[in-house]
Amino acid sequence: METFLRTIMVISASLSIILILLQQRGASLGAGLGSSGELNIKRRGLEKSLLNTTLVLVSIFILSIIAEFFVPMV
Repeated sequence: METFLRTIMVISASLSIILILLQQRGASLGAGLGSSGELNIKRRGLEKSLLNTTLVLVSIFILSIIAEFFVPMV
């Protein structure tokens, strides 16, 4: 059981890191090149899916860490 939890931890942590790095932060490229500094903060489409998937993976990672405390060491 301990090996299973550690595998879940490694997989969820790795995928979380990748998804966090894929997400955009801040203004779009157009705002950086001098167009209006309008900032759209509502997530839609792929951005929303990435955010939701990241939240699920981070939750799985945290729950696996908590579960590790309750698994007896052999």
